[in-house]
Amino acid sequence: MEINQPAKLNFFYILLDFINKCKSAMTIVIGFEGSANKIGVGIIRNGEVLSNPRRTYITPPGQGFMPSDTARHHRAVILSILKEALEQAGLKPADIDCVAYTKGPGMGAPLVTVAIVARTVAQLWGKPLLGVNHCIGHIEMGRLITKANNPTVLYVSGGNTQVIAYSERRYRIFGETIDIAVGNCLDRFARVIKISNDPSPGYNIEQMAKKGSHYVELPYTVKGMDVSFSGILSYLEDAADKLLSSGQCTAEDLCFSLQETVFSMLVEITERAMAHCGSQEVLIVGGVGCNLRLQEMMGVMCKERGAKLFATDERFCIDNGAMIAQAGWEMFRSGQVTALEDSWITQRYRTDEVEVTWRD
Repeated sequence: MEINQPAKLNFFYILLDFINKCKSAMTIVIGFEGSANKIGVGIIRNGEVLSNPRRTYITPPGQGFMPSDTARHHRAVILSILKEALEQAGLKPADIDCVAYTKGPGMGAPLVTVAIVARTVAQLWGKPLLGVNHCIGHIEMGRLITKANNPTVLYVSGGNTQVIAYSERRYRIFGETIDIAVGNCLDRFARVIKISNDPSPGYNIEQMAKKGSHYVELPYTVKGMDVSFSGILSYLEDAADKLLSSGQCTAEDLCFSLQETVFSMLVEITERAMAHCGSQEVLIVGGVGCNLRLQEMMGVMCKERGAKLFATDERFCIDNGAMIAQAGWEMFRSGQVTALEDSWITQRYRTDEVEVTWRD
């Protein structure tokens, strides 16, 4: 049935009034994140983090985490984390204005687990639902915590490596990995030399690298604005045992050499993107972003350019529910919601697919 023009205008004004009320009121969003081995629930109220509990699925040394096992872990703990998040925030379901969840990218089975819980909660509580891009969750959380204005973003994690800048309602990808992510490279190297996964392989590599002193030359692969890490990993998989058993270097030396090499590559492409954009700010986000050596190297580059570095610690760099809540908060206040029939997940959900309706 055709809706007449006055009815259309009336609906438009009702929607506009609702959005304006949301902007003037205190808006509370709960976010569910579980795209990899971290499962978290966070609550944001107008830029304030009210709670942000999470759990990590940790496997034995030398082993990675499989999607089905990770999803099983998430199913076992997500309701207790939800309860913890509400208790820490001192809120009831009735206080929540919107339910946000990670739509992607990520591992299929864990994403589905979180999406099902978020959809169920939204229906039980009678709240709007929002599917959030995981990468944009990292960016918006970084912008909130650091107060960076319009930075060139280096997004580095177990599943993603991208250099990003905002332009005309999109987060544009200027460069990225052409094979595996830097975090995946570090994690798989940790398996090669049997480094513990507790609390994370990357953290343990960072601590060992501080004791390394001998630099082992490794493949350095930058192709324009893109990087490649698979060749470095293949080289280490083949050479690590020989290098260690022959006494040419220590495990600490290999950790040191790997960090120096891959981080130099990341600094190079970030600087190139800054030059292209005329940017004077760099924001590092994602799980690898809490590495202090990466922050130190990026800081040196920024200082030489008269630019400023913004970074956070493991509370907000590592996957967490609050970052999904924050991106959801921005989206919801700009008028976005996700219909139930559209609340699917996707393992491949690029950063530049999302229209950024909350920035000018």
